[in-house]
Amino acid sequence: MKTKKRRRIRLSREDILARRKKSLIMTAISLIVGVGTYIVNGNFIVTGVTFFMTFFIIYLALEFIVTLKKSDRIKKIEGVFPDFLQLVASNLRAGMTVDKAMLLSARPEFAPLDKEILQSGRDISTGKPVGMALRAMSKRIGSEKVNKTLLIILSGIRAGGNLAILLEETSRNMRQRGFVEKKAASQVLMYVIFIFLAVAIFAPGLFALSGVLVDTMTRLMSGITVENLPQNIPIAFSEINISTTFVFYFSIAFIIVMDLMASLVLGLVSKGDEKEGLRYLPIMLILSLGIFFALGKILSVVMAGFA
Repeated sequence: MKTKKRRRIRLSREDILARRKKSLIMTAISLIVGVGTYIVNGNFIVTGVTFFMTFFIIYLALEFIVTLKKSDRIKKIEGVFPDFLQLVASNLRAGMTVDKAMLLSARPEFAPLDKEILQSGRDISTGKPVGMALRAMSKRIGSEKVNKTLLIILSGIRAGGNLAILLEETSRNMRQRGFVEKKAASQVLMYVIFIFLAVAIFAPGLFALSGVLVDTMTRLMSGITVENLPQNIPIAFSEINISTTFVFYFSIAFIIVMDLMASLVLGLVSKGDEKEGLRYLPIMLILSLGIFFALGKILSVVMAGFA
């Protein structure tokens, strides 16, 4: 029988401490909310459900924050990577070895790339092949753009090309690609504004209006009896089966789902990555739900005079 090799993921000390800290925070907050729920309600089932729901919500919130931090880190590294390649090429032209050229390119202004540069330089100094060290750096960074760039560099090295010239050309191409991406982002700005306004402002306003209309029509129709109406009018009245509570909660659920989908679309349109749009989600939720509740309250007061 063939034995399957299990891939072991080694975590650093910082990752282990971060995971323990996150677990402690989630457990502590969930316990506080659970105890508060039990004091108010006194029901073990409700307390247990509240505990697990709070734990799950906090877990999603922390994962969302970690995702945004990783995305920001990758964006910073991709922004300074062409300058790093240009500096390494200049050091190689000055007659330095590859490891020394990389170590001297670890400038503080390249943070957080400087730590990865230092680690790769140490790996090459201790006898690790250049290709293996660069692949390890690409894996630590986790950027698709950097990974493709390093693969091109490694292909050039295996083909016997001049490393300094190769790095300079790669740096120039990365800068040109960055300019093209910024130009494309400016061209789709109108689409981003339209999606944001439609989802965060116009749609919640329409949901608030529909909820108030259903509530007003329900109260108006509750005082009308079919027996007292003329028989020859061209309108048929029947019982209203739509609950205002259902309309209210349906509107809130639909707004939240719509904001989530719209944020992913905004990230895909503006940045080319769906996860980049998650940073818009809190703003869209606050704005859309705020407009929904505020406009619903204002329309309820206005329509109360007609009921």
